[in-house]
Amino acid sequence: MSLSSNFSCPCHANIFSFLLIRFLEEFFLLGVFWFWELFVSTSFCLSDRFCFVLTSQLCIEMGIYLSSPKTEKFSEDSENDRLRYGLSSMQGWRATMEDAHAAYPDLDDSSSFFGVYDGHGGKVVAKFCAKFLHKQVLKHEAYEAGDIGTSVQRAFFRMDEMMRGQRGWRELAVLGDKINKFTGMIEGLIWSPRSSDGNDRPDDWAFEEGPHSDFAGPTSGSTACVSIIRNNQLIVANAGDSRCVISRNGQAYNLSRDHKPDHEAEKKRILKAGGFIHAGRVNGSLNLARAIGDMEFKQNKFLPAEKQIVTANPDINTVELCDDDDFIVLACDGIWDCMSSQQLVDFIHEQLHSESKLSAVCERVLDRCLAPSTAIGDGCDNMTMIIVQFKKPIQSASSCSEQSSQSRSTDTDLKSD
Repeated sequence: MSLSSNFSCPCHANIFSFLLIRFLEEFFLLGVFWFWELFVSTSFCLSDRFCFVLTSQLCIEMGIYLSSPKTEKFSEDSENDRLRYGLSSMQGWRATMEDAHAAYPDLDDSSSFFGVYDGHGGKVVAKFCAKFLHKQVLKHEAYEAGDIGTSVQRAFFRMDEMMRGQRGWRELAVLGDKINKFTGMIEGLIWSPRSSDGNDRPDDWAFEEGPHSDFAGPTSGSTACVSIIRNNQLIVANAGDSRCVISRNGQAYNLSRDHKPDHEAEKKRILKAGGFIHAGRVNGSLNLARAIGDMEFKQNKFLPAEKQIVTANPDINTVELCDDDDFIVLACDGIWDCMSSQQLVDFIHEQLHSESKLSAVCERVLDRCLAPSTAIGDGCDNMTMIIVQFKKPIQSASSCSEQSSQSRSTDTDLKSD
C-alpha cells in the first residue's frame, strides 16, 4: 500500500496528527527544562551580585514589564459619508500586547461598528473577539429585524460558546504564540469539516471533532466595549472596564459603566453564584466582574450565563445622535487610568484645533499617558483608543438638550462625568 493511500484513511490521519502534536509538546517542554537547568547550574558558578543582576533582568524581560517601553504604534484612519475615525494602539511598558480592536465603518449599508478589547492572562481572547464578534452581530436574526441591542448582547454570549470544544481550541491556538499556531494549523488540516460535510450547517463550531472536543474554554479573558452606529442611533455594549464616552457640546458623557467587583449589583451576583471578593478581586484574582472568556468563573451548570460569577452579559445603552454630538471615544483602561472622561474630551478638542488627522490625535493621547517609568503604576498598561467623529448635520439640536437634561436626572442614556 502506498504512503498516500495510508494517509487517506481518517484513522491513520488521526494517529499521525496525535503523534505529531505529542512530539511537539514534548520537544517544547524539553527545551524549557534544558534552559532552566542551564540557567540554574550557571548561576551557582557566578558571583552573588552578578547572579542577582542576571535574575533581576530576566524577571523584567520575562515578567509584567519591559526594561524600556515599546512606543511603536499601530494607527489607522478611514471615513465614509456619515463619519470618519482614527485609532492607535501601543504596547508600552507591558511585556506583551494584549489589546485588540475592530473598526468597520461600513459594517453594512447603514451601520458602522467599532470595538476595543483589553485582554488579560493572554492576548488570544481579545484577538478572537476582534475577529468574530462583529460577524456574530450581523448573523443574529434580531439584527435584521432592527433590534441591534439584542443581537449585540447575543454576540457577547456567543463568544464564550464559540471558544469551547475542538473548533474553539483550534481558533484560539491559531491566534496564539508560534508553537500553538502551528499545532492549530495542523489540527485544522486534519479535523476541520470539509466543505462537502458542512454545506447544510450554518455554524460549524458545534460539529467539529478532534483531540480537544472537551475543551471547556480559555482561562484567560478580555473586556469588550463596542459601538454600533446606524443612521441617527448609537448603540453601546460593554462588559468590563473599557469605556465609551461621547462629547456633546464639549461635555463628556459616559456611555458605559466600568464593571468592578465592588459595585453593589456585581457583588450581589458574584456572591450568589458562589464566588467571593478579596482585595477588590473576584475570588482574589480577577479585578473585573464581567468579561468574555475566564471560563473558570463560569462553571456553575445550574445557573444561566448572565448569573455566573463572572459574566459576559453586556450593559446596552442606546442614544439618539444629534447636531450637538462631536465625537465618541472608545478606549481600554490604559487610557482611563491616566485621564478622566472630561480630561480626555478636553484634550481631543484642544488637539483638533491644530491636527485634523484623528489617528495622530490618538497617538498624542497615548504619548501623554505613557509613564516615564514603571515605578509610577498608571501609564504602564497597553493602550488602545478609537475616535469616531460624526459628519454633520445629523438632526435638530433641540432633542440633544432634552436628552442631556434627562441624563442628569435619570442617569440612563447618558452619564455625566
